[in-house]
Amino acid sequence: MERPARLCGLWALLLCAGGGGGGGAAPTDTQPPVTNLSVSVENLCTVIWTWDPPEGASPNCTLRYFSHFDNKQDKKIAPETHRSKEVPLNERICLQVGSQCSTNESDNPSILVEKCTPPPEGDPESAVTELQCVWHNLSYMKCTWLPGRKTSPDTNYTLYYWHSSLGKILQCEDIYREGQHIGCSFALTNLKDSSFEQHSVQIVVKDNAGKIRPSFNIVPLTSHVKPDPPHIKRLFFQNGNLYVQWTNPQNFYSRCLSYQVEVNNSQTETSDIFYVEEAKCQNSEFEGNLEGTICFMVPGVLPDTLNTVRIRVRTNKLCYEDDKLWSNWSQAMSIGENTDPTFYVSMLLATPVIVAGAIIVLLLYLKRLKIIIFPPIPDPGKIFKEMFGDQNDDTLQSSPVQLHTRQKNEPFPSRIMELENEHGPRGHPARETDSTSRQSSRQREGEKQSPH
Repeated sequence: MERPARLCGLWALLLCAGGGGGGGAAPTDTQPPVTNLSVSVENLCTVIWTWDPPEGASPNCTLRYFSHFDNKQDKKIAPETHRSKEVPLNERICLQVGSQCSTNESDNPSILVEKCTPPPEGDPESAVTELQCVWHNLSYMKCTWLPGRKTSPDTNYTLYYWHSSLGKILQCEDIYREGQHIGCSFALTNLKDSSFEQHSVQIVVKDNAGKIRPSFNIVPLTSHVKPDPPHIKRLFFQNGNLYVQWTNPQNFYSRCLSYQVEVNNSQTETSDIFYVEEAKCQNSEFEGNLEGTICFMVPGVLPDTLNTVRIRVRTNKLCYEDDKLWSNWSQAMSIGENTDPTFYVSMLLATPVIVAGAIIVLLLYLKRLKIIIFPPIPDPGKIFKEMFGDQNDDTLQSSPVQLHTRQKNEPFPSRIMELENEHGPRGHPARETDSTSRQSSRQREGEKQSPH
C-alpha cells in the first residue's frame, strides 16, 4: 500500500512543477510600434516629440520606450511618452522611437517609428554666418554675425532671444554695424543670482521680409563668459618683491577666476607675464582689507627702475565650462623712478653738436699750437730788400750834389732812428708804404735847402 501512494505523490509533484514552469514564462514576442508620433517646436529651439503607447501590447509587459536621434546619439530608455531637446534648427532633426518590455538595451524593441522637424525655409547661402554670442560680465549678451553670401546689402536683420527666465520671446533692439560684422546687444542679468548651470539662451537671426534663411544658435550660460577687467588698487615694494593688489570685476567670485599679471620694466624693456590660479599674499600690509581684494607677489623686480603693471582675468573650469575668453587688460599702474624720456632725446640730439664743436675747437687749437712750436722762418733777402730798396730809389732820383749835401748835413743818430722806424724793431721791416717814406725824405731835403 505504501508503494502506490508514493508513486501518486511523485506524479503529482511532477505535474505541479511542469505547470508552474509553463505559467511563469515571460513573453518573448516583439511588441507593436508606438502610435501617433508627432513633433512640435516651442520657444525658438526646443523640439518636443510625443507619442501614444502601442496597440495590442502584452498585458504582462511593462512598457519602456527606446529612442535616439538620426545619428544614433543620445540613446534613452524611459517610460515617458515624450521627449524634448534644445537643438539649433539649422537642419532637419529626426527622432526614432520604439517600444520594449524591459530596460535592457539588448532586448529587441518594436519597429522604430521616425519623425523629423521640417528644414528651415530659404536658400542656405542666404543665412548669416559666424553667429557668435558672448555673455559680458554676467550683465549683457552681445551677438555678432556676418551676412550671407546671397543677401542684399540693405537687408534689415532681426535677432530674437529666449531663456527660461523669460515669459515670452523678446526682440533685440540694439542692432549696430562694426565693419563687416553686424551685432546686437541685450541685457541678461536675471540669471546672475540664480543657478544657471542648466540654462541656455536660444537665439535666431532672420529678416522680417523672409528673404533670408533663419539662423539658430544655443548659448549655454556656463560658457562664452567674458569678465570685465579688474581694477588695480595698490603697488608697493617690500623685501625685494613687488606686491600687486586689485579688486575683481563685479558678479564674480574669486574662486571662479584665473588671473594674468604683466610687468613691464623700463630698463630691460622686457615684459614678464605671470599666470595666477590662486592669488593670496601673506603680508601684514593687507590685513583688514575688504573682501574681494586680491593680492599677488611678483619676485625679483628692480625697485630703482620704472615698472608698469596691468592685469586681466578669465573664468576657470571650477565654475564654468569655458576658460578661453580673457577680459581686456586693466588700466596700467606704474611704480619706481619715472625717468623723463625727453632728457634722453635731448642728449641724443645734442651729442652730435657737442662732438662737432669739440672737433672744430681742437683743429683750431692744433693749428695755433703748430705755429707756436714751428714758427715760419723769415726770408733775409726780403728783409734787406725792404730795408734798402727805398733808399736806392731816392739815391738814383737825386742829383749827386743833393745826395752829398743830405748825407753831410744829416746827423748819424737820427738816421739810425729813421731806419728803425722804417724797418721796425729786431730787423723786421716796418709796414709803412714806400710812397709815405719817399714823401718824408723829400720834405726834409726841402727844409735843408731853403734859405734862412
